[in-house]
Amino acid sequence: MKLFKSKFFALTAVLALSVFTLTACSQNKVDEGNKEKAAEEPNEKIRIVLDWTPNTNHTGLYVAQSKGFFAEQGLDVEIMQPPEGGAETLVGAGDAEFGISFQDSLAPNFASENQVPVTAVAALIQHNTSGIISLKEKGIDTPSKMSGHSYATWDMPIEKAIIKKIVEEDGGKFEDIKMIPSTVTDVVTALQTDVDSVWVFYAWDGIATKVKGIETNYLNFADYGTELDFYSPVLIAGNDFLQNNPETVKKALLAIKKGYEFAIENPEEAADILLEQAPELDSELVKESQKWLADQYIADATQWGYIDPNRWDGFYGWLFKNNLIEKEIPKGTGFANEFLPE
Repeated sequence: MKLFKSKFFALTAVLALSVFTLTACSQNKVDEGNKEKAAEEPNEKIRIVLDWTPNTNHTGLYVAQSKGFFAEQGLDVEIMQPPEGGAETLVGAGDAEFGISFQDSLAPNFASENQVPVTAVAALIQHNTSGIISLKEKGIDTPSKMSGHSYATWDMPIEKAIIKKIVEEDGGKFEDIKMIPSTVTDVVTALQTDVDSVWVFYAWDGIATKVKGIETNYLNFADYGTELDFYSPVLIAGNDFLQNNPETVKKALLAIKKGYEFAIENPEEAADILLEQAPELDSELVKESQKWLADQYIADATQWGYIDPNRWDGFYGWLFKNNLIEKEIPKGTGFANEFLPE
């Protein structure tokens, strides 16, 4: 009897081991099959169209691409150069999922009867860092002193209204400014001509004058009224894409957020990543600009990308009050914070 029981238990053990081995092998095959299937499934493709040639406003995008933050979210991202008509039309038509624009540039669209269907989903820089720059020797250290000097203008109604506001509220005469129609592409060179003052984005053109050792005065628009602290630039997305692919939008914004946070913590390495993608850029300018912007991407906001409704609506309210848009833009129009990662 003992011999029978021993043989019985031995046989049972062998059968149990066999079943376990077969089950484990089957499970391994399933796991391997899932891995192979996952590897075979391509990442979801999205396109991001820039507003201009690559610069430090865009660094977080290139970092997210280079560091694999997009890939971690299952995204295959193409960063595109802008078309002649700008990013808005391309994004609104569904020919790109995301694009870069500016709150002031978007205003006429949101006040139009035939709107391009786009929404701002993140602020790339928390505060407006644009303003007026001039050579220090010109003495334009307050807005009123633009009077009697020349200014390179794009001849845009909103642009001139902002200049008029800061000059006249400082006691100057807007009509005494000599307007020179000009699209300045090289601020350093322009300031050596008959142009006394230029509207610039300080992170790039302002830093460019500093790199060249040129002494300047700079009038930061946001210092002359909260209504001028508008969002510039912003990341926009097409409304259809937002409605139909909310999870993809959230994944993309999470990756982009990580890209900008990396640039904040590692400005020199982030600058090198941008230069790898755009080697034609001046390396000293890129690195100095990146260091300066490290404190500006989030600034005093609670999180990257957040758009303050009061500031957004306040700027559009000011435009309507000054007859710079066709109709009043309802509060809360044109932006959304709901897709931002927490």
